[in-house]
Amino acid sequence: MQETKKEIDYREAYELEHLKTADLAARVASLEAKNEELEWKLQRIKKNPLWKLSKPVRSGVHFLIRQRDRIRNLGGPRGILHKLDYKKREREAMKQFGTASFPDEARAKEERETVFPRMVKISILVPLWNNKREYQVELLDSVMNQTYPNWELCLADGSDDEHAYIGEISKEYAGKSGGRIKYQKLEKNMGISGNTNACLQMATGEFIGLLDQDDLLHPSVLFEYVKAINEQGADYLYCDETTFQGRDINHMLTMHFKPDYAPDNLCANNYICHFSVFSKELLDGEELFRTKFDGSQDHDMILRLTSNAKNIVHVPKLMYYWRCHSGSVASGIEAKPYAILAAKGAVAEHLEKKGFSHFKIEGTKAFETIFRIRYQILGNPKISIVIANKDHVEDLRRCVSSIFEKSTYDNYEIVIVENNSTTEEIKSYYRELLDGDYTADQVCVSANGKVKIVTYQGTFNYSAVNNLGVSHADGEYILLLNNDTEVITVNWMEELLMYAQREDVGAVGAKLYYADKTIQHAGVVIGLGAHRTAGHTHYKQHRQNLGYMGRLCYAQNVSAVTGACLMVKKAVYEQVGGLEEEFAISLNDVDLCLKLRREGLLNVFTPFAELYHYESISRGLDDQGEKARRYNAESAKFREKWQKELEAGDPYYNVNFSLDRSDFSLKIKA
Repeated sequence: MQETKKEIDYREAYELEHLKTADLAARVASLEAKNEELEWKLQRIKKNPLWKLSKPVRSGVHFLIRQRDRIRNLGGPRGILHKLDYKKREREAMKQFGTASFPDEARAKEERETVFPRMVKISILVPLWNNKREYQVELLDSVMNQTYPNWELCLADGSDDEHAYIGEISKEYAGKSGGRIKYQKLEKNMGISGNTNACLQMATGEFIGLLDQDDLLHPSVLFEYVKAINEQGADYLYCDETTFQGRDINHMLTMHFKPDYAPDNLCANNYICHFSVFSKELLDGEELFRTKFDGSQDHDMILRLTSNAKNIVHVPKLMYYWRCHSGSVASGIEAKPYAILAAKGAVAEHLEKKGFSHFKIEGTKAFETIFRIRYQILGNPKISIVIANKDHVEDLRRCVSSIFEKSTYDNYEIVIVENNSTTEEIKSYYRELLDGDYTADQVCVSANGKVKIVTYQGTFNYSAVNNLGVSHADGEYILLLNNDTEVITVNWMEELLMYAQREDVGAVGAKLYYADKTIQHAGVVIGLGAHRTAGHTHYKQHRQNLGYMGRLCYAQNVSAVTGACLMVKKAVYEQVGGLEEEFAISLNDVDLCLKLRREGLLNVFTPFAELYHYESISRGLDDQGEKARRYNAESAKFREKWQKELEAGDPYYNVNFSLDRSDFSLKIKA
């Protein structure tokens, strides 16, 4: 019986997958054999008496190496000076937070007397268990001192008999709260989830707030939240937070200034954390905390409720004080190792509800509960790598060779867009790539179909050049790539594709380094830099740097990524009109990303696709002569076109950060 076309396609796809699997199995077997041989050699060395005798010397050498590496990771002496400068600025900025940010009596009176159209009632839930006496008093005072009056505090106490003073203190405060503090002694301790759910049973408010028994609130936090509920229709709210030590909130250890709602960030890292307040309707009959996720019950709850929320509002003010002491998660996740498994479980369940399967969740070097998530690649879609080029044969050769030699993804084509090259060397390289003749007036394709060379006529316009390349691309996905890049990560295309294939994602960008292994690109912030157009965060930080609050260790949402390495669905690229040719040289990639964002799509930066980006460090900024005039003109166009977005600020870059620096330095108020 003759096979149908569908059956032939299925058989060929099966055979291709079988070959790929067999090849991968062979490579794994080879690596395992090498590993076994190396392990045998290592054990032989370790059993050598001289090796054992030299341990003190080796320990000393290793100590020196670690110190050297720490200096290198900071970027050498310049990096150390930068770190010291950053810490100095941070200490200076701290003076404007903590008790310095509390309202004076006049401001507090104004807030207490403010009448909003919706004077919503907020029920603050606090599960109690063997709290310290002084912590209990400070907790209750921080709620009683709120300038917004319509709140209730629900306390469910699972403490043992030795901590009976918890109930005594709570009842004393309840007596002077005008009925706003509710206290219940539980028959037994049910853990943080069970005790919190008991608090919820007592709550009568329209909104629910979650407060830990050893932490403190800013006096104006409820006022700011109710203001946001009225002005922005918020149904889920959170603020910035700090950890502190001892009994003085001004003794801040780490200040966490957060981005606005970012779903990819939240899957990888529970950055929202405190102080969560949300409409009770978001629970929709579900439990608040689930005991199976004890240790990471808040991450589970936040993932569920933000998925239901219609308007998540971040109040970018430092208004939650997370006490760091022995036994608290703030002092280190090792205090609660079960929290790691619970966090992975919470994220896994969330992803499954979103329709994902066959993903993998791993801890990162930043923190055990800051995750790397590996999504399944769906099918084997073709990727068209579009590279604009004029001469620069060595750059192009290095770039293309690294793609061929290092990439594990095989279904791709390279579309080189030639633009006014003059050297014979580049034409010779084109012929080498094509394994045949190169003709400038037609599209040339190599015999194996991997390389396509298209010629662009006219003066250089980066946008127009790439748009031409895209028009000749056969792939379902477009990967814009500079000719001065070199692949580092062998599965770089897979790391980009796993995000680009999602329906809610627009552009995906990689982590790019200069030749000295410092960061050139790790996401773009709009409004950053002298021109107030766009700039790169973590610029010139060392490759091993963890980033601000671990941000260089997980995939996250950003406003834009650089066109030096950018993947996007071809259909979506064409839908938004590709790169705007009015931005002939600069800002066209940022403009593209903002157009994608305007369509409701997310842009993603992943640190797990890594490449070198060589030339731009030597090219320098466009700050002289014609280059400066051109850049200034395009910057003016950009500011005019995206005025509203620039005025609103980058949602993924906290307003408390300076726009004059790329290192997440805080603004220092005069």
